[in-house]
Amino acid sequence: MLKGSGRCQARAFAPASVANVAVGFDLLGYAVPGVGDTVTVRRIDAPEVRISAIRGTAVALPTDAPRNTAGAALIALRDALSLPFGFEIEIDKGIPLSSGMGGSAASCVAALVAANALLDAPLSREQLYLYALDGEAVASGSRHGDNLGPMFLGGLVMSTLERLVPVAVPDAWHSLLVHPDAQLETRRARAALQGTYELKEFVAQSTNLALVLAGCHAGDAGLVRAGLADVLVEPRRAPLIVGFDAAKQAALDAGAMGASISGAGPSVFAWFETRLAAEAAAADVQAAFAAAGFGSQAWVTPLNSPGAALL
Repeated sequence: MLKGSGRCQARAFAPASVANVAVGFDLLGYAVPGVGDTVTVRRIDAPEVRISAIRGTAVALPTDAPRNTAGAALIALRDALSLPFGFEIEIDKGIPLSSGMGGSAASCVAALVAANALLDAPLSREQLYLYALDGEAVASGSRHGDNLGPMFLGGLVMSTLERLVPVAVPDAWHSLLVHPDAQLETRRARAALQGTYELKEFVAQSTNLALVLAGCHAGDAGLVRAGLADVLVEPRRAPLIVGFDAAKQAALDAGAMGASISGAGPSVFAWFETRLAAEAAAADVQAAFAAAGFGSQAWVTPLNSPGAALL
């Protein structure tokens, strides 16, 4: 896929993700490969980035490259590397809009992975991540990598503004992700977090994050059960999600180690010690949303799932 090979086009898939993971706001996330976005990138002579098509959504998304996450990311890449050529992008959306499943990040990551295959000197995933932050900022209004990191590396990842840190998780542990047929715009969900916080809330959240990370590294489900609870963000966002309380309780009643809002919502995730337990819980969580008047989709995937890939 380098210039000398005669290839001028590449196509990549980036999975959905669960961001925040209850205790790691703007920091922690994991990949959910059951659904995702596909982006085709062509190398063009014109020194620009342009978007020729966006498919798979009934809502019009920006085709002006600087206002689109994929376009903004490739502009950042092209400018940083002073590339003498440009890129043309086609986006096929597979992640529901405003679902809390990382849809804006997935288009951005898939575009970078595809464009990277067309460079004369391809970059590492960690290097591409820095340009992805510019793309994500277009959608959410801030630079944060909790969706981006796991999409690049797969699995559970801590994503700071400077680096990606994979977090070891037992292979048997699985995620249940349920998306009700509703939308919650990211900027609205972030606006709900405005206001004052007490120091004890930050201490409690830090304690829970430490318990979850220690439990993952040790393979200790008991530590994760003790810590996988959001005392900082979830209480402020839950009122925006009709049916959330019942859906979360259904997951906990089914034996989940913990459950909370996926990303900005309205999707809900839960962690289980086995795939069978996660699959068994799916119907109950979906029934809770049905009682609130919403149909839903559910995905059960290992917490150790692959990230973006060339197709």
